[in-house]
Amino acid sequence: MSQEKDLTLLGRSENRLPASPDVAVLETFPNRTPGRNYRIHLSAPEFSSICPVTGQPDSAHLEIYYIPDEKCVETKSLKFYLASYRNHASFNEAIVNRVLDDIVKACAPKQVVVRGKFGARGGIQLTCEARFPDLEETLRLPDSE
Repeated sequence: MSQEKDLTLLGRSENRLPASPDVAVLETFPNRTPGRNYRIHLSAPEFSSICPVTGQPDSAHLEIYYIPDEKCVETKSLKFYLASYRNHASFNEAIVNRVLDDIVKACAPKQVVVRGKFGARGGIQLTCEARFPDLEETLRLPDSE
């Protein structure tokens, strides 16, 4: 467990959410099997943010699917990071791309896909997907309902 000594949220009853993604921290831990290309699928079906134009809440099912390299994302810090968007005004596409950028910055995965399936607004449902590296169809999120 000495590898997890730098984790500040895991195992603690901390319940104060970061005020915004700018101050949220994505913590990581060492990948215990870095020589294997296994996949990690993280699903946040209750993601929410604020529309920067109307100020109304947006909701989404946000998914992160990645092949780790040397580090993995710690899930409690990811939960706090994603919750920090609740009062953050941003367009849906910008959110998906920022989450991708922040995951890449935090743990430098071999590959990662971030998909946000946002709730319908005005009768139109928006799904946005971003990937790193920007390769065609290398890593696919499983189809979800």
